[in-house]
Amino acid sequence: MDGFGFSTPIRVRFAETDAQGVAHNSSYFVWFEVARVEYLREFAGGYQSLRDEGIEAFVLETHVRYLQPARFDDALLVHARCVDVRGARFRFEYAIERSGETIADGWTAHACVDAQTFRPTRIPEWLAEAIASAEQSSTPASSAPASSAPASSASSS
Repeated sequence: MDGFGFSTPIRVRFAETDAQGVAHNSSYFVWFEVARVEYLREFAGGYQSLRDEGIEAFVLETHVRYLQPARFDDALLVHARCVDVRGARFRFEYAIERSGETIADGWTAHACVDAQTFRPTRIPEWLAEAIASAEQSSTPASSAPASSAPASSASSS
């Protein structure tokens, strides 16, 4: 998918659906989290690396736009990219597709905090560098976006 170099597969489980077999709206946020955790595992040593340093990454805001319903047993691909990394904050953007068609998209905004005090703390340099590298690696020089936001990473799991 254009603009996204990282994705992870998801299959809609029965427990995620309603009586009509349609995925519940809250499931999309779980799928976003799965993609976010896998992204961090692949490019930055995993979320546990942050926790080992006494840092947590809180979710500040979430947004999803539902375009088509997902149904029980659908094979989905959840694309993720990390943008707007600055200070204590960063943002993940997502697109969920089924058979090449985008069925939902959205984003989550995050902030790093000290695990003991919950006070904001800067994103560790190693994490900012890992994200920048991941996002830069899949952006051909000729098609780099004009904005200051990083492009997408070049991996799939």
